[in-house]
Amino acid sequence: MALAERGTERIDFATGPEQYRHWRLAVDGPVARLTLQVQEDAPLHPGYELKLNSYDLGVDIELYDAVQRLRFEQPQVGAVVIASGHERVFCAGANIRMLAQAGHALKVNFCKFTNETRNGIEDASVHSGQRYICAVNGPAAGGGYELALACDRIILVDDGASTVALPELPLLAVLPGTGGLTRLVDKRRVRRDHADFLCTASEGVRGARALEWGLVDELAPRSRFDAAVAERAAELAAESVRPPAGEGIALTPLERNFSENGVTYEHVTVEIDRQLGTAFFQIRGPDSPPPRDADGIRAEGSRFWPLAVARQLDDAILHLRANEGGVGTWVFRAVGDPALVAACDRLLLESADNHWLAREVTLYWKRTLKRLDVSSRSLVALIEPGSCFTGVLLELALAADRCYMLDGEPDDEPVSGGAVTPNPLALSQSKGCASVRLTGMNFGPLPMVNGLSRLEGRFLDAAALREYAGQDLDAPAAHALGLVTFIPDGIDWEDEVRLALEERASFSPDALSGLEANLRFGGPETLESKIFGRLSAWQNWIFQRPNASGQQGALQVYGTGARADFDRGRV
Repeated sequence: MALAERGTERIDFATGPEQYRHWRLAVDGPVARLTLQVQEDAPLHPGYELKLNSYDLGVDIELYDAVQRLRFEQPQVGAVVIASGHERVFCAGANIRMLAQAGHALKVNFCKFTNETRNGIEDASVHSGQRYICAVNGPAAGGGYELALACDRIILVDDGASTVALPELPLLAVLPGTGGLTRLVDKRRVRRDHADFLCTASEGVRGARALEWGLVDELAPRSRFDAAVAERAAELAAESVRPPAGEGIALTPLERNFSENGVTYEHVTVEIDRQLGTAFFQIRGPDSPPPRDADGIRAEGSRFWPLAVARQLDDAILHLRANEGGVGTWVFRAVGDPALVAACDRLLLESADNHWLAREVTLYWKRTLKRLDVSSRSLVALIEPGSCFTGVLLELALAADRCYMLDGEPDDEPVSGGAVTPNPLALSQSKGCASVRLTGMNFGPLPMVNGLSRLEGRFLDAAALREYAGQDLDAPAAHALGLVTFIPDGIDWEDEVRLALEERASFSPDALSGLEANLRFGGPETLESKIFGRLSAWQNWIFQRPNASGQQGALQVYGTGARADFDRGRV
């Protein structure tokens, strides 16, 4: 059922500084300042007020946009200060009224997107030379403190009253859902017993104890708080590897056309088969060679094909995740000239070490593919004649739970039938054989949340495949190397793919989410994999329990004066 038929307003993730209602972005040379001043009467959905700088998904959509723009539009910025626009209050965290009235899917998607935004801040610190300082000028609770935890340094005003707190468990019977538990012990190395106290004390921890336990990095009296923040920002900016001068590129508004059953961009098209519960993605490769050097990337700006596709794919993923929850399977096709995709990969790889913009484009692809990995959807890739599953686009096939590649040429007879016109399962009528091509992009620059490349995630030892980089591999070769799952011929193609998608649609979505998340991320754990695996799985379950979301659960009775009625049984 389409959004309009459901009577639901589409959540839009595209915005810009001129549209911000909750954040102010100011840049002064190498230091930028992001000021959170939430407009109480401007929630994403009606029914609650955003008091005390509490936030909802709309606030985080603006923050995500601002972080992206700082990376691409402000290359000279080496330090970013996150501060509050309200006196004596930093941020009360996620808005509780919003959480109480939100459906389960919205709560989960909210936590997931918020985590991805926090991870983007940390990625900018580690890989882009933009370090973040959090200026905590008053109480920082729940998601407010979790925003601080995503920064490199936390400066707390030492006024005897301001605290940092993670009160979700005692007040709401849920967990700090945007990575707070994991960042405390994995990132800040806070002792487990200290973390336990913080997470069970609704009043939080202030001043000297917060500093002693490593919950903050510095205290400053209110009289010199602003000066201390400015000093640290200048120090971090001086350490940055960002270029000291030079123009960035504008992230121009995305051109999109939404329809009842899909969305179309310049290089990405999504068609939805609602009967099958499946979205069919088509990514179109470049139609001309890339510029000769990294300076040419800046000249093309946001029209540069790898950047344009990353932005469009990112937006499409977010749209489907938030607005099309019943579409549980995503099928990917990529069409175009493999040589042109390989040329774009080569330019980015050769320029990554000495040009900030080439590095940022690659990092954007990394973040977009990570978002795809953790989207709780079944992923299928279809590789046919005319495909360009090469390098960065081959990552879509390597991310897939199953990959089908046509063995040989398609039949001359046209294929008919299917729920969508044109039939989304039909073969491409391009002549010649399908092929895939590995490039350097497949061997490390685009890791998953567990730190492994998707090749390593598939094999755990992918070094032997390096000798095949740059070669066009046909279906039997790709199958022999383990790059694809099945290689039907032209006669069996449509039936095999259709049966696989129909079978997928018949399974429990909950069980599929658990199956896919467990199988996709073998090998080591990282802070990110723990957040999106262990923490998210527990929070997903806890959100549905009566102790949190039942009629007398903590989320429902918060602020009424009534006590939550807990089922005391441990499960």
